[in-house]
Amino acid sequence: MAETPEFQRLAIPEVILVTPRRFGDNRGFFAETWNAARFAANGIEAPFVQDNHSLSATPGTLRGLHCQISPSAQGKLVRVVRGSIWDVAVDLRVGSPTYGRHAAGELTAENFAQLWIPPGFLHGFCTLEANTEVVYKVSHAGYDPAAERGVIWNDPDLALPWPAVADAATLSAKDARLPLLAACEPWLRY
Repeated sequence: MAETPEFQRLAIPEVILVTPRRFGDNRGFFAETWNAARFAANGIEAPFVQDNHSLSATPGTLRGLHCQISPSAQGKLVRVVRGSIWDVAVDLRVGSPTYGRHAAGELTAENFAQLWIPPGFLHGFCTLEANTEVVYKVSHAGYDPAAERGVIWNDPDLALPWPAVADAATLSAKDARLPLLAACEPWLRY
């Protein structure tokens, strides 16, 4: 069976960069991208309930910052199957010593890395290449419009170090209208 992936805890230890092992030969490669027992042994216990796939046509496409609040809070295991992104998680757990801080990483089709973002975090990403495809598993709860929340990507209090391509970000109308984190205090109950 496949070797254990590499699990790297980031600046916020609950946010984990996972790099699955690839085994290649003249046909291509094989990789195990999810294994409940291996991931649980490394701090990722997630009952996945939904898979999502997005295509972003242009570099600088920015999706986020999104989350779902309790009782429909979600964790996400994010990976890129084509192109590349700068992926970020922002801690919204009330009382957490890392509240309002972020952990981030570059995910590419080439580096094969995945980012685990637990429930209680905002999630967003910016594409670094054209035609980037992102696939992610969602844990605990499927999409719940009543629980959907977000914070504007360029909130100065968060001071996220977005890549330069984000300066000319392509946003959805919905994401462009998201509030600052300071206006979100009433729903921050994780």
